[in-house]
Amino acid sequence: MIRNENGNYRNRSHLISIVLKILHLTFYNIFICSFMVAAPIFGYLGDRFNRKVILSCGIFFWSIVTLSSSFISKEYYWLFVLSRGLVGIGESSYSSISPTIIGDLFTNNSRTMMLSVFYLAIPLGSGLGYILGSSAKEAAGDWHWALRVSPVLGITAGTLILLFVPEPKRGSADQMGGRIKTRTSWFCDMKALAKNRSYVFSSFASAAVSFATGAFGMWIPLYLARAQVVQKTAEPCTQEICSSTDSIIFGVITCVTGLLGVVIGAATTRLCRQKTERADPLVCAVSMLGSAIFICLIFVVAKKSIVGAYVCIFIGETLLFLNWAITADILMFVVIPTRRATAVAFQSFTSHLLGDAGSPYLIGLISDALQQSYATSALWRFLSLGYALMLCPFIIVLGGMFFLATALFFLDDREKAEKHFHIFLFQTPRREHRVHCGLSWP
Repeated sequence: MIRNENGNYRNRSHLISIVLKILHLTFYNIFICSFMVAAPIFGYLGDRFNRKVILSCGIFFWSIVTLSSSFISKEYYWLFVLSRGLVGIGESSYSSISPTIIGDLFTNNSRTMMLSVFYLAIPLGSGLGYILGSSAKEAAGDWHWALRVSPVLGITAGTLILLFVPEPKRGSADQMGGRIKTRTSWFCDMKALAKNRSYVFSSFASAAVSFATGAFGMWIPLYLARAQVVQKTAEPCTQEICSSTDSIIFGVITCVTGLLGVVIGAATTRLCRQKTERADPLVCAVSMLGSAIFICLIFVVAKKSIVGAYVCIFIGETLLFLNWAITADILMFVVIPTRRATAVAFQSFTSHLLGDAGSPYLIGLISDALQQSYATSALWRFLSLGYALMLCPFIIVLGGMFFLATALFFLDDREKAEKHFHIFLFQTPRREHRVHCGLSWP
């Protein structure tokens, strides 16, 4: 037992939980930072080389690194940290390139549906990670086994991609495949994307989604566990390995809401397109603003009802996940096929940089600062984390505003992209360079 400055004793497990929290944040940030740094590189490669090969190699790479890291002993802690960074590099390859392959295989409503199926993997994989990882850890009594489940699935997926996924020509879904004779430089691509207002605003909105999901994935299970302690339906954890019940329930909810979100988003957008051509960003804006309301309610009802908190999480996450595939579809509409991988990569970079790369740490920092004066109070530990998490709905509302801004420029930017790509196909290299790097958009 350790005495604090007020003369009260705290269990050593409290210090252990703090250390584990710091390690968790460290590993998470190393992964996200390496992911961000590698994404622009894969975006450049994805616009110029065989995407299927790059995609498969990235999946094989992170699967092998993840499996290998599960055998690293504690004496080589630095090697384990390095492996987290290497996993981020591998995962950035397929997240940057996969949507562009789908964009060249489908168009319009079909593309929206296929992107929805693809982006279902984000919440579904996150939820399964909670479930399978926690289950493997508890079954084996060793957290290393949590790292030995996903590599098998990854290697299987990479093999299937090499064998069965086609490598479409860029622009083939737009009936332009095989006619592209020239490509712009990376500098010209970045200059064009920076001038593309719909792309810029939707990227900032995507960062708001990433901010909230990153913070929730890290802190909501702990918040609900503290809520149960306050309600006296559970005892504080005094062991090094605590119950994973809240993580498993949260993982199941994430899986289900991810499925509902992408399906409802695709169906809603398809219906709304019959009423307005600005349906994509408007559906995203409405879903974000609605999500903020229910996420605020989580912190109102959690003190009295865990079931009520789970209901609010369910509805809030469904609305939040609704816009993931639609955001990618917006990008496909306003960016020409020859620079879509670069666009996806930098949208991912922005989302992580302004979103989940810092949100878990920021929420933890605010919570720790708030609970400093009453560190031994279970109620105040619960409330301080809730107050810190209240930052998320405000960020989500800001994301909704960015989607509304996207709606203002969406039609103009889509028309420019269609017109520009048609002109781009028939320019000589000298003329093409002047058009793209000179005065004209995009």
